Amino acid sequence: MSFFRRLPADVRKSLETEPGERVLTFAASDEGHVVATNLALFLSDGKRVPYEEIDKAAWDEDGLRVLAVDGTWHFERIPEPRLLPETIRERVNSTIVVNKHVSLPGRGGVRLVARRRPGGEVLGWTLVFDDGLDPEDPGLRAQAEQALEGLRRSMGV
Repeated sequence: MSFFRRLPADVRKSLETEPGERVLTFAASDEGHVVATNLALFLSDGKRVPYEEIDKAAWDEDGLRVLAVDGTWHFERIPEPRLLPETIRERVNSTIVVNKHVSLPGRGGVRLVARRRPGGEVLGWTLVFDDGLDPEDPGLRAQAEQALEGLRRSMGV
């Protein structure tokens, strides 16, 4: 059964992993291999995307789409995903400490998200404004920052 194949040795050696980082699963893509470790997702071009820097990961019949928190989209065409989608979902979700939507006065709302590196301390907060809201609007931003401060105080994070 091909499900239990091993990651090719040359691919494993090419990964720039951190001490203690280990491969959890992988899948062959049209361009090489996509590898999920306990700390990050390695794309077929060798790019390392830590789970705490993945905003969204979606899977469909075309393949894997990953949105990084810096707004960069990555796409991998993967014919046989194996355990990759479930592993990515679990690892990304494990980095979320707080995920709360807060309504802003008369203007929609903002999602306040605290992320941490697997096993580490809270790295910081992300403000994700509802569609149609301008995150550059200083008044809106001030309201969101005030909501964030209230949430941080109430949760001790």
